[in-house]
Amino acid sequence: MAKKILYIVLDGLSDEPVEELNNKTPLEAAVTTCLGRLAQTGKTGLVYPLKKGVVPDSDTAVIGLLGYDPYKYYTGRGPLESFAAGLKVNDGDVALRINFATCAADGVTIEDRRVARSLEAEEAEALAKEINSKVTLSQATFEFKNTVGHRGVLVIRGMRSKLSGAISNTDPAHVREGVFSNPKENFENVIVKSVPLPGFEDSVEAKITAELVNEFTEASKRVLENSALNKKRVAEKKLPANLILCRDAGDRLPKFPDINALYDLKFGCFVEMPVERAIALLTGMEIIEVPSSSGHLDVDYPVWAKIALDALTEYDGIYVHLKGPDESAHDGNYLKKKEIIEAIDKFFFASLLPKLDVANTIIAVTTDHCTSSISKTHCAGPVPLVISGANTLPDGSLEFSEKAAKLGALGEINGQEILPLLVKSVKT
Repeated sequence: MAKKILYIVLDGLSDEPVEELNNKTPLEAAVTTCLGRLAQTGKTGLVYPLKKGVVPDSDTAVIGLLGYDPYKYYTGRGPLESFAAGLKVNDGDVALRINFATCAADGVTIEDRRVARSLEAEEAEALAKEINSKVTLSQATFEFKNTVGHRGVLVIRGMRSKLSGAISNTDPAHVREGVFSNPKENFENVIVKSVPLPGFEDSVEAKITAELVNEFTEASKRVLENSALNKKRVAEKKLPANLILCRDAGDRLPKFPDINALYDLKFGCFVEMPVERAIALLTGMEIIEVPSSSGHLDVDYPVWAKIALDALTEYDGIYVHLKGPDESAHDGNYLKKKEIIEAIDKFFFASLLPKLDVANTIIAVTTDHCTSSISKTHCAGPVPLVISGANTLPDGSLEFSEKAAKLGALGEINGQEILPLLVKSVKT
């Protein structure tokens, strides 16, 4: 019987030690019986999702974890999320990831970058329709679409010339360094004007694009401030979604070699967020559809585990990306993060592992980045990895955690090395 690959990425799983958790990380403090059993029957190690010393974002990290070089293929988060949302991104269009945010009365200060995560899907969709119908740009057309929660995408198309992704963010929490956008630990919470990136100051396309983004920011702000929906939210003592923050511009889609052809295996995946869906589609993976989250982890995770098990009969490899732990860390809620990690262990892995053909399945569990519950941002440290099943010889690891993984036989590796390692295991 041919061996299978089950590759699971738990978004933002890793963390820094928290004093209130007796200087343990949420993962170390969590009760994770199933993940512990995987570690005890397999090998552990540490992973730098991109490379040592670099703070990864989810998109660049996932590209690396799927075996591709982000420095070669990445074109920005905006094109990825726009593609996943069903918007067309031609070469020379500029696509951006956006947040609905809350602007204070002074018109400059950002009160909350995510509208306190309180924006309902129906509200975001209604506000997006207002923006599309009431905002016009001087030298371009655009499409604006909400995606998940406070998130959305914007594609701007120049009327007379191509546009450039070489522009800075208006979101102060993320700074552009070339094509990459890195989270900032400390920043002034005010709207930032978009400008051409260093080295592109003389680019006509970059200048026009930055001006268009700034024009869109001001025009959409006026529309959102006058929206009846936002006035209703204020009356209900909720934060208004009266500002659009733009980041991670790109002017083309990445062109990945087909993952199935690279490894001569058929890959499927299921993911929760648009950016991971886009990467999966663009690499040639087939999307395995799953029910939308009910908001109850004890309901969702067993269903997703069953879907993963069923899918293994159809595919040679399954890539699973669970968002879970990341958001609570961004909110600084280490106790919630610990609870979600425990729920993943109790409801996803406990439903999955007893029914998995472990002898013929190599299973890897890791994360795309460390998300600190202290600084509320991504950080550059290595993250834990466990590889088990398919007759993997155990290395004596006792648990799955940041601290335990330091002693694992896999040592320290880069994210790009994981999938080739798994493929080699199932082919030998």
